[in-house]
Amino acid sequence: QVQLVESGGGLVQPGESLKLSCAATSDIVSISTMGWYRQAPGKQRELVAMITRYRDTYYADSVKGRFTISRDNAKNTVSLQMNSLKPEDTAVYYCNAAVEASAIDFWGQGTQVTVSS
Repeated sequence: QVQLVESGGGLVQPGESLKLSCAATSDIVSISTMGWYRQAPGKQRELVAMITRYRDTYYADSVKGRFTISRDNAKNTVSLQMNSLKPEDTAVYYCNAAVEASAIDFWGQGTQVTVSS
């Protein structure tokens, strides 16, 4: 059973940084498109950033220039560096692994990010 475990969430002030990490319990990262999603209270889950096996990246317009996604296939991890955080970035952040060329995907349990003064 594949598990994705997120870490690194917390409470920060506007303008500060956080780095989220997602560790997979099996060798799934190297064959998957890895993504970070978030869900704020009362809102739908939305894609924040993703990175393919070939390290092509995509960012939501709201985070471009502030967030950076990266992957380490050898360590089965994916990270999200979040800089210049804003209150509207407050949400539960989820890690997703979508196995390429398949309909299989996995989700982490989520980690809370709160940006508040």
